[in-house]
Amino acid sequence: MKVLSVAIPCYNSQDYMRKCVESLLKGGEDVEIIIVNDGSTDMTEKIAEEYVKKYPSIVKAVHKPNGGHGSAVNAGIDQATGLFFKVVDSDDWVKDDAYDKILDKLRELVQSGQMIDMMISNFVYEKEGEKSGKVMRYKHAIPVEQVFSWKDVRRFLPGQYILMHSVIFRTGLLKECGLRLPEHTFYVDNLFVFEPLPYVKKMYYMDVNFYRYYIGREGQSVNEQIMIGRIDQQLKVNRMMLEYLIEHKAQLAVNSKCKHYMMNYLDIITTVSSILLIRAGTEEALKKKADLWEYIKKKDRRIFLKLRYGLLGQCTNLPGKGGRKISVEGYKICRRFFKFN
Repeated sequence: MKVLSVAIPCYNSQDYMRKCVESLLKGGEDVEIIIVNDGSTDMTEKIAEEYVKKYPSIVKAVHKPNGGHGSAVNAGIDQATGLFFKVVDSDDWVKDDAYDKILDKLRELVQSGQMIDMMISNFVYEKEGEKSGKVMRYKHAIPVEQVFSWKDVRRFLPGQYILMHSVIFRTGLLKECGLRLPEHTFYVDNLFVFEPLPYVKKMYYMDVNFYRYYIGREGQSVNEQIMIGRIDQQLKVNRMMLEYLIEHKAQLAVNSKCKHYMMNYLDIITTVSSILLIRAGTEEALKKKADLWEYIKKKDRRIFLKLRYGLLGQCTNLPGKGGRKISVEGYKICRRFFKFN
């Protein structure tokens, strides 16, 4: 059995997917690379089939009608046969030395009978036009190089959370928790690293810079103006995260640290939604912001109070034009520090 299955969602990825695939091929026969061609109209399908022909024991290709990033991830999970599962976007890549260390550790854990649910590692923002990337690491918040549980988790920094780039899940866990990401929706990577968490019991963190997250490409979904244009999809994901948290209240009641982390994550996503709507600056956008907060209030008043009167909630709900300007300036500072968008 393969140790690791890696899904590469591809949509018109001919210009950059080779770099991604080549970086993953260095894992050898213990890795299964699943190229998911999500209805591409360029040379993506041909390139995928070239790799299947050249590396038939490592690479498989899935060709499907366009359904969006979430649909491609779902297809990858369905096809995965490895013990663990990771998503690597087609314009990103992995670092070979860290890759070797992670595969060695996964093999070691499996052989010793310590089957973990989630492996965490660092990722690097590789921003267009900048010589050095911003490393996102977690050693201040979680134990390093040991199997640990939620009770061992310390405090994450404000504005910091574990992204899709940081995680490798046990494949069986994703299937057991019934994870299905919505189709034709952007920003579902937040759901991918949110919904499995109540089912995660054992984790392992390696302080290695594994995943290289490329940002700054024209037309990329995390570009701020594109995010504003797709704000309804951001709001859809925001509401789904809220509803999921409410649905799993009982399960989280006995796992306070997991609940606290998920609340903080929801807080961050709600802040991003609010700031983007403020940045849009239209009456329609400001109404959507008010509607979002009213929706949260109606769904669960306790969650609403925690979000609305926490630090981030207060900062994004300052009154008037002056208050909105202060909120945006605070967001810009965070953006420069964390190197996102």
